[in-house]
Amino acid sequence: MAHEAYVQLLCPECNKKWEMTPSELPEVDENYSCPDCHATRRTAEFTRTNRDLENLKRLKS
Repeated sequence: MAHEAYVQLLCPECNKKWEMTPSELPEVDENYSCPDCHATRRTAEFTRTNRDLENLKRLKS
């Protein structure tokens, strides 16, 4: 059974840290909202590191 990778996320507003699978997230250029403070930005802005962003892009395509 294959395991889906997780992307580490960090809210730029409230600094909440969490993980989600790419299938649970919108495309990197679509809006996404923090589950805690509800700040809305592009999904790419929530990725914790450049590596997380690259993984999200690769796994969403």
